[in-house]
Amino acid sequence: MVSHGCSSFISGGLFLFLFGFVSLVLHAQAATKKYQFDVQVTNVSRLCHAKPIVTVNGRFPGPTIYAREGDRVVINVSNHAQYNMSIHWHGLKQYANGWADGPAYITQCPIQTGSSYVYDFNVTGQRGTLWWHAHILWLRATVYGAIVILPQQGTPYPFPKPDGEQVLVFGEWWHGDVEDIVKQGNAMGLPPNMSDAHTINGKPGPLFPCSEKHTFAMEVEQGHNMTVVEIDAVYTKPFTTAVILIAPGQTTNVLVYANSAPGRYFMAVRPFQDVPIPVDNKTATAILQYKGIPNTVLPSLPQLPLPNDTAFALTYNEKLRSLNTRNFPANVPLKVDRNLFVTIGLGKSVCPTCVNGTRLSASLNNITFVMPQTGLLQAHYSKIKGVFTSDFPDKPPKAFNYTGAPLTANLFTSHGTRLSKIAFNSTVELVIQDTNLLSVESHPFHLHGYNFFVVGTGTGNFDPAKDPAKYNLVDPPERNTVGVPTGGWSAIRFRADNPGVWFFHCHLELHTGWGLKTAFVVEDGTGKDQAVRRNSLFPADENRIKAYKFRRLAPAVSPTSLPHRRVQLLSFTATSSIPIIFQHWNWPSQQDEQMAEVARGHGGDGGDRPPHGVARGVPSGCQSSQAKNVNVNKRGKGRNLNLYDEYENDKHLF
Repeated sequence: MVSHGCSSFISGGLFLFLFGFVSLVLHAQAATKKYQFDVQVTNVSRLCHAKPIVTVNGRFPGPTIYAREGDRVVINVSNHAQYNMSIHWHGLKQYANGWADGPAYITQCPIQTGSSYVYDFNVTGQRGTLWWHAHILWLRATVYGAIVILPQQGTPYPFPKPDGEQVLVFGEWWHGDVEDIVKQGNAMGLPPNMSDAHTINGKPGPLFPCSEKHTFAMEVEQGHNMTVVEIDAVYTKPFTTAVILIAPGQTTNVLVYANSAPGRYFMAVRPFQDVPIPVDNKTATAILQYKGIPNTVLPSLPQLPLPNDTAFALTYNEKLRSLNTRNFPANVPLKVDRNLFVTIGLGKSVCPTCVNGTRLSASLNNITFVMPQTGLLQAHYSKIKGVFTSDFPDKPPKAFNYTGAPLTANLFTSHGTRLSKIAFNSTVELVIQDTNLLSVESHPFHLHGYNFFVVGTGTGNFDPAKDPAKYNLVDPPERNTVGVPTGGWSAIRFRADNPGVWFFHCHLELHTGWGLKTAFVVEDGTGKDQAVRRNSLFPADENRIKAYKFRRLAPAVSPTSLPHRRVQLLSFTATSSIPIIFQHWNWPSQQDEQMAEVARGHGGDGGDRPPHGVARGVPSGCQSSQAKNVNVNKRGKGRNLNLYDEYENDKHLF
């Protein structure tokens, strides 16, 4: 989701279920899952307003990617839209394979209109729910979808096997064209207009006008309690809750048991924001309807925490613990080789044409990141000079009372494409400190290429003498996106065992655009397979392209009228720009023919294997801010290209 910046409460039932399963059966045969993504403009109507939006395969949200742990996934992205495009597979580690990670100008040049890019990666050591989204401009507002990684065949869940599953994705909706709105804000040096609604699976729900057809509904027989079992595709110690807190970029899986009285209920989602910064604070809803209950029965709205309930947010996050069993250990680094301390700051930059001659910006350690015109990974791999420097500081230039009274003077920052170089296999502790430069605020920070352990968090200023003694080094939550508390800090640890260039940024699109980002250059190791893989570039060859076949995704299906089963797995994903609160609800299972986009799976390579993350003919630099990719068949927007002709029906993989 794209938004101004906050988390969300989920009530009645908005969750991202991470379908995760441990790889206990190591001999299971891996499959190759192939998808065709056609990026195209589609007319969509919401809230009495119709407009063209950028979609994948004409769907909003986009299709769900299904794979099993150990599978190879090959996705051909063909760009028919007017914007450059790149897609990030959020949370997938992409070991030594940053070419398939997706952030534009970080690991690849963007895909030009009329061109194609093949993302080719293996799903290794991960199971659960993640998501994918555009990683250029603000196109994430409409270009996003879920990734469901099922366990290997024969591998049990560490919780009761669910009878069915459903994916819920939280997003936002603007009446106007999002890119135009952002340009208007940038021209004035101010934040763009906030969204007009939040959405659940692309629909705002019946509390908004013209929403009769834009309400996500599901039918069950019984159920209400939610049990959290997974976050960011990592199993957790289970706990029961009526409300879920999820920050932008995060995912959560819950089990819902059918054990409550029949009725019609709202599932509600709204932002969590505990500072007086304007956000879209409207409530999105979906309907949970029990079988046999007529549509004339009015749903009851669940009780959500207050939008600024800081105590609830802190208490909820304290409940998150890694499972830490023999099969699912929490390998927390106990010894730290490199200590980093990074401050989050809002500030100003000179802009003669903007209001008051300045524009809002953001910084880490007082450095506003400047996007390059050559992909950073390519520059690192090919040793191209002048693209970036490796001198990002390990601490801010000056210590101060970070969370004291608001600081409104001396807000100008330095600018540069400055990265932090990390030795291979070293252990890193990174403390992320919010500051009151202009205002404190909660920031969701995402690290590409890695999971990390959130070993500590607190309010106020981090105290290096006292706070480490309070760390949880036994079973801290493991994830890829952490919500740094408002006016507080979070400490994360990880082992730098994935060579490459890995983006680190606030997952509020607004703040990322203002420069609240950097990247880590993790050096190659000396052992086998401890170096960035070769990104083979070769000229466009249609005959060779034809060797790769991509499956066409089945059409969307109705989520209603589903048969009853006792235990359901729900997966929640937050794409919005603010944290979301979601309330408990029930969930029905789905028939096999109604399962959304589950790849059947094919043994073997399925043909000549392309290099990982192939953009055919891509130069070392992003010439004209674009990649010179292979041309695709341009006959008609949104048509499936004849090059990729393997069309199959989806099948449930439970």
